Amino acid sequence: MRKNKVLVIEDEEDIQNLLLLNLESAGYKVLVTDNGYDGLRIAREEMPEVILLDLMLPHMDGLEVCRRLKSDSRMKNIKVLMVTAKGEEVDRIVGFELGADDYVIKPFSIRELLLRIKAIIRRDFGEEAESMKVWKHEGLEFDFAAMQFRLDDKDINLTATELKLLAEFIQNQGKVLSRENLLNNVWGYEFEGYNRTVDTHIRRLRVKLGRYSDIIHTSRGLGYKFNVE
Repeated sequence: MRKNKVLVIEDEEDIQNLLLLNLESAGYKVLVTDNGYDGLRIAREEMPEVILLDLMLPHMDGLEVCRRLKSDSRMKNIKVLMVTAKGEEVDRIVGFELGADDYVIKPFSIRELLLRIKAIIRRDFGEEAESMKVWKHEGLEFDFAAMQFRLDDKDINLTATELKLLAEFIQNQGKVLSRENLLNNVWGYEFEGYNRTVDTHIRRLRVKLGRYSDIIHTSRGLGYKFNVE
């Protein structure tokens, strides 16, 4: 049985060894490098399912690595989990804007990290594609089979997480979805303190919805509702 590949781009040797030991024990094939240049090369050659990407790297920082990954047609669908000591929201927002799928802040729990990797790999559109092939509303069109969103007949580049988030809203039109619901259904985990992740992605998704941004309503104290009425 083929093992899922995880590429670790991390310059701290202790963390490299910790991740290598635990990821291999969890059944992954692990690739490790300490810099962004080699990380991009290995990603291109090995095409891992997930990249654990430190932001503070020598020579080329993690944000630039993420930008190059997501602008490459071959590698753009590789899932990127940012692993960083930076807790400031601006760093996470920039990472999400570049296409990162998730983040975890050092020091992190190995159990949480493994859960996030499993959730990222599991994140797909099989159920939605079976139940609804194409959803349309005025100038909006979501093709579940092709995993593509169109606005006024133009393809809009959504990240894998934004696509999953929009699919979740479409599947639950008119229902208020709490941040906890969205974390569990879209990201695949429930961890206290990560509600800001949901808010950040919804802000970015609203921008990409353009003139339809208000289709995602904020229900104060409850969550969000997707309403086309």
